[in-house]
Amino acid sequence: MTNMRPPNKTTLLKVVILGDGGVGKSCLMNRFVSNRYDENNFHTIGVEFMNKDIDVDGEKYTLQIWDTAGQERFRALRTPFYRGSDVCLLCYAIDDYDSFRGLKQWRQEFLHYADVNADKFPFIVVGNKNDMAHHCRQVPYDEVKQWCDQNNINCQIETSSKTATNVTDAFVLAVRQWKHMERIAEIELKQNDTIDLTKTIKLAHNRFCCTGGGGGSSAASTNADSEDESMNIVSPKRFGRRQQQQQKASSTQFQL
Repeated sequence: MTNMRPPNKTTLLKVVILGDGGVGKSCLMNRFVSNRYDENNFHTIGVEFMNKDIDVDGEKYTLQIWDTAGQERFRALRTPFYRGSDVCLLCYAIDDYDSFRGLKQWRQEFLHYADVNADKFPFIVVGNKNDMAHHCRQVPYDEVKQWCDQNNINCQIETSSKTATNVTDAFVLAVRQWKHMERIAEIELKQNDTIDLTKTIKLAHNRFCCTGGGGGSSAASTNADSEDESMNIVSPKRFGRRQQQQQKASSTQFQL
């Protein structure tokens, strides 16, 4: 996940939008990408995606936004696209409490098929349709925040695809959260690769034969001492042969 891109290069991020059918996922994507809103938008069949270039904090990004079908019958079509995602937007409608309750299942489904670490992946909780009248609200903001805290999700926002309220802000928040997770990953990677040169290295006191399996320190030590002594002692066979040669030489000289 580390960002090793050169300066002035665009980073490509895959963003997946999940949530029940009818919460406004497609409207959210269309409003952000093309600034259009269709109140009679049909339900997504399978998976759709669009690209959008965006500048966040002076850096360029291309967001590849995947809009998934919220109906259960399309589950087999959408789950293969979870892998390789960089950010996930969990969407609910503030006038539909059941859609908020379904975020738990959506999050579990994504974690299972995307195969990512739940505590190190950037989730953004988006409450859509905040243009509704106050008496139509079914999901309290404080309850959403409590749920986010319980699931270690740091980012939540309410949007309106109809009025374009906070739509761009939601995707900017997603990019910033991704950058934040990237920094944490880089720090952890550096810490794991760091070698502490201040620690002393303990050398083994015992020696082991290169062909042995470490069968006892005393035996290994005795063998080692024997080897050390053998370095300074001439082999009896060699010594005897040399002595015989000397005797033979001396006897030969005596005869002469």
